[in-house]
Amino acid sequence: MLQQTLIIIKPDGVKGGFTDEIIRRYKVVGLKVVKRKDMRAPLDIVEKHYPMDRDYLRSIGEKTIAAGQKVKSAEDQGRKVVTWLRKFITSGPIVVLLLEGENAVEVARKVTGFTDPATAEKGTIRGDLGTDNILKANREERPVYNLLHASGSPEEAKKEIGLWFGRGAENISSSA
Repeated sequence: MLQQTLIIIKPDGVKGGFTDEIIRRYKVVGLKVVKRKDMRAPLDIVEKHYPMDRDYLRSIGEKTIAAGQKVKSAEDQGRKVVTWLRKFITSGPIVVLLLEGENAVEVARKVTGFTDPATAEKGTIRGDLGTDNILKANREERPVYNLLHASGSPEEAKKEIGLWFGRGAENISSSA
């Protein structure tokens, strides 16, 4: 099924010079860049993208637990990580991409690799280019430098595309 998804190359990916390689990897698997924005992330959009929603915070905190760190509360840990992430993603240039292709969300997630570069499979962007890990990031009280964000579901992609490119952008097609 033809889908669209959102990718954000974070400041560490841009600063590291990985933008072209990241885009190339998505194109190789058949995804097309429909729209691209090179920008600094506005805080109002970032706060909506990374919300202080209890379920979301818990899911973020659970990644810390899965990485092997004990925390008092997954929600509280998630709140810390989201705070660090908001500060980081607004700290430098980013590249926001709207990609389109067959099963774009699933394909992009597979190419991207797991959140923690230390455990991401080789052959994925994070597994090949990432050098950070969740436990080190938490010790240093910062987000994991994992190069990019990839929408996690078709519903999330639609919401994020609207957030970063405006309402109706999710209906833009490369064939239009």
